[in-house]
Amino acid sequence: MAGFFSVDSKLYKFMSKLTDLFKLNFIWLVFSLPIVTIGISTTAAYTVALKMAEGQEGYIGGEFLKAFKANWKQGLVMSVITIICVWAVYLDFQIFNAVEDNAVFFLIIGIVAAYILGFSLLYAYPLLARYENTVMNTLKNSFRISMKYFLRSLLLVLLVAFELAVMFWTPETLILLVLVGPAFVMLTVSSFAMIIFRELEKIPGTVAESAETESTADSAKENLEE
Repeated sequence: MAGFFSVDSKLYKFMSKLTDLFKLNFIWLVFSLPIVTIGISTTAAYTVALKMAEGQEGYIGGEFLKAFKANWKQGLVMSVITIICVWAVYLDFQIFNAVEDNAVFFLIIGIVAAYILGFSLLYAYPLLARYENTVMNTLKNSFRISMKYFLRSLLLVLLVAFELAVMFWTPETLILLVLVGPAFVMLTVSSFAMIIFRELEKIPGTVAESAETESTADSAKENLEE
């Protein structure tokens, strides 16, 4: 029985991971409340989630705050772009529903825009968290990676959709969404993203490590070329 509750047991590791997700989710929610900072907090959360995906997470709060400060400029730009683009796609579908006889033109535009936006954002925040690059190049690279690894990316989208469907299933399951939902989804995306990133890092000229700027840093960001 003692081994069942030891620090090396699967139960302990599971509860430890779950606790870290609760912490990450809470911090992400608090720092996302102004809405305009959601891109900064999401980038910071992905910095932690990417490490969690490889079992390298440390102090959740400290790592989040450090990443939040380091990425606030690009994260803010990503916030604005994300909010505007999502709103534009939503508005297009609203127009489609409002137009008499539902003009197919607006439906097609909406579907194409949602497709491009979805895959452009799929790996954007993990890329921004891991590599040094401009926001526009990060969005382009996210879309390119999504197309290069289309089947994996499609599986990821379906898996995330399933996770959200389960969380929205009943009022009771909504509690999961509030307590751990966003962090759980980010960990899922990070798990897929890290496998792809590791593969890309083996290709000469695709990614290259940048020098560490702080001796206390766990690892340096890497440069991802366009």
